[in-house]
Amino acid sequence: MVKICCIGAGYVGGPTMAVIAFKCPSIEVAVVDISVSRITAWNSEQLPIYEPGLDEVVKQCRGKNLFFSTEVEKHVSEADIIFVSVNTPTKTQGLGAGKAADLTYWESAARMIADVSKSNKIVVEKSTVPVKTAEAIEKILTHNSQGIKYQILSNPEFLAEGTAIQDLFIPDRVLIGGRETPEGQKAIQALKDVYAHWVPEDRIITTNLWSAELSKLAANAFLAQRISSVNAMSALCEATGADVAQVSHAVGKDTRIGSKFLNASVGFGGSCFQKDILNLVYICECNGLTEVANYWKQVIKVNDYQKNRFVNRIVSSMFNTVSGKKIAVLGFAFKKDTGDTRETPAIDVCKGLLGDKARLSIYDPQVTEDQIQRDLSMKKFDWDHPIHLQPMSPSAVKEVTVVWDAYQATKDAHGICILTEWDDFKTLDYQKIFDNMQKPAFIFDGRNILDVAKLREIGFIVYSIGKPLDPWFKDMQVMS
Repeated sequence: MVKICCIGAGYVGGPTMAVIAFKCPSIEVAVVDISVSRITAWNSEQLPIYEPGLDEVVKQCRGKNLFFSTEVEKHVSEADIIFVSVNTPTKTQGLGAGKAADLTYWESAARMIADVSKSNKIVVEKSTVPVKTAEAIEKILTHNSQGIKYQILSNPEFLAEGTAIQDLFIPDRVLIGGRETPEGQKAIQALKDVYAHWVPEDRIITTNLWSAELSKLAANAFLAQRISSVNAMSALCEATGADVAQVSHAVGKDTRIGSKFLNASVGFGGSCFQKDILNLVYICECNGLTEVANYWKQVIKVNDYQKNRFVNRIVSSMFNTVSGKKIAVLGFAFKKDTGDTRETPAIDVCKGLLGDKARLSIYDPQVTEDQIQRDLSMKKFDWDHPIHLQPMSPSAVKEVTVVWDAYQATKDAHGICILTEWDDFKTLDYQKIFDNMQKPAFIFDGRNILDVAKLREIGFIVYSIGKPLDPWFKDMQVMS
């Protein structure tokens, strides 16, 4: 029986291993983590992450051929294939701070593998890592090998949160990079055999190690670039009276461009886009490719500009101050159908409003108060370090209340910001909301999900990104 062990029970490791166990009943899969609370949650009725379809998959396999454990060394030493899915946060200090990936957790995982292994292993990079990580890992393992042979593979994940289980069941492609040696090819084949249980042969792509590592960074950079492109257009649309939705529709009809990732919004978030582009920038700089680095930096700059523009629009439209005013924030996760708040645009928008002394009332159907307070009081990039290295009890932000109902959030508010495109927000009773708000009542739709004409009929002053401006905003100067 093939034994697989995955180090890291997070957003990537947990769902990926659950699906492998589900699709390969003949393979024993163990997911290990040093966090007792996280493993306890994986073994409970309430899983530590929210992802549609994940519950069913885990419950069918758990205890049969899928195990969640804190006995890291035991499972690593028994495994034939070890997936490493640990954090690769952005460095916050030292060489490359703010751009380079911090490989501390990767390195300690590699050293631990070398310490406990008694048989040959295939080690698979699953978390997003900078190009050439495999080489570093290889060096650590071979220099500590004690006669044991290791093959390193790169098998980046291409999951979108909210649809991760679907993405794992029917992937666009599975990418496996390895050494172009007989042993390397044999290792690639071993991993290919696992995926071949359910993925068609023509969707499993094999490359050399560096191509696989770089393909992941490139894919995320290209996706983020599309969002920044349409967001840049949204600013121009507002200035000229064009409608960004109509522009996106027309552009997306070109088969060379396609329609996906062309929705204007308050900005992109999530655990990967910004981090991977910063990483790409750093690699380019290290290789003397300044112009290429600057090109990718611009994608992040436009994303930051979009969030600032949104905050400035809110403040300027409310007589240039939100001080002491109650603003309802609907949605805190970085996108719908996930409870993930990593790099969510909501953090920067909320911090911008708090900077102008607004009082915020926040509602998100999947994000806890503790998480929201933690995010709003944490320094940039700290979210990606393990919980035990983060501030233990972040000082609660006094001007923030977290409520469990949109009507409570909006009661007596001067304005509403929609920052996550949850479907529930489309069907709220906006007449009831309007009646209970301060007047003039504003809605700032950061996701373009609401029927603007209907809201204006009720009496709202509405700002929708990239849409022709409400007469109210026409004469307002917006600082950019």
